Amino acid sequence: MSTDLQLDLEPSVKRRFGTLAEDARVTRTAAALEANGIGVFRAVDAAEAKRIVLDLIPDGSQVHHGASLTLEVSGITEAIEKSGRYDPVHPRIRNLDRKTEAEEIRRLSAAPDVMLGSVHAVTETGSLLAASMGGSQLGPYVSGAGRVILVVGTQKIVSDLEEGLRRINEYAFPLEDARAQSAYGIHSAVNKVLIINREIVPDRITVVLVDEALGF
Repeated sequence: MSTDLQLDLEPSVKRRFGTLAEDARVTRTAAALEANGIGVFRAVDAAEAKRIVLDLIPDGSQVHHGASLTLEVSGITEAIEKSGRYDPVHPRIRNLDRKTEAEEIRRLSAAPDVMLGSVHAVTETGSLLAASMGGSQLGPYVSGAGRVILVVGTQKIVSDLEEGLRRINEYAFPLEDARAQSAYGIHSAVNKVLIINREIVPDRITVVLVDEALGF
């Protein structure tokens, strides 16, 4: 996340939604996630988060990831696509035509062995919130992927769902919109919002909480 993008936000919004959580709050959130069937690891920084994530994925697994600044800056995206240890889906999708081969793209992205990504907010009561313009990553998060691993900076911890939605609309969206305009020449949008309150499949969703401000 660039500093230039952050300057467009009100200082109070940046402080509220861009500041790393205190240790007690992280501990409380981790316990709530685990009570809701979501596994938790904690990393001191992006480098440790990368090591944790790669150790969680069996060699040879089909791995997909959405567009995630968190995964990019931590080096996870590059490791998945270039290490040779995994079967990455994203490079295959990039080589397909989005107009003529849309059905193949949809099938490839819908049900990977492992789905990597992040979310825009984590509540102290153990819920996850993710917003998307198109929604392609949300299906695998919900049930399509065999396993979901989410890397989340602790600045994304909020009190409850209401504050989580505020974080999406007041903080994450303006930054993502600016990034999309810069990178692709288009506006982003909060078209779809996923809320995961509990996971009923044991060991399916894992959250790596990182004591470093990563992503939006």
